[in-house]
Amino acid sequence: MIKGKSWVFGDDVDTDVIIPGKYLRTKDTKLWAEHVMEGLDPQFASRVQKGDVIVAGRNFGSGSSREQAPRALKEAGVAAVVAKSFARIFYRNAINVGLPLVEADVDCKDGDEVEVDLASGTVRVGDRVIQGSRLPDFLLEILQAGGLVAHRRQQKKVA
Repeated sequence: MIKGKSWVFGDDVDTDVIIPGKYLRTKDTKLWAEHVMEGLDPQFASRVQKGDVIVAGRNFGSGSSREQAPRALKEAGVAAVVAKSFARIFYRNAINVGLPLVEADVDCKDGDEVEVDLASGTVRVGDRVIQGSRLPDFLLEILQAGGLVAHRRQQKKVA
């Protein structure tokens, strides 16, 4: 269960907005976190807190295939992203780096308390429960391990 304050964004939030390309000359994830979402909200990085949840519209993560976008969100403390839909490559990159996602049509305001249940695919805002798309078990396992690399390492230890 993920519970945090909501940060609401609209449709077509692309990877250039999530982490502008000018910050990708480094592999310093802390620097990425300091500049995450600055194209839409220059204060986001300084105000987001560990455990907060992004709630967005359609096509979240469109644009380039940069894996740095979900990494920057995760490093900034974002615990999950809930959106009406995701760009396919962002969706896969987020799972690979261990950033939970739920596809759901959630209507809320900045600062609302949001509760995300990955196991059921539900999102609670106040007394409303919205049924989203439940992740398949194998993707939940990857997320629980902390991402694809961590998951593969666990599998090697067991084998």
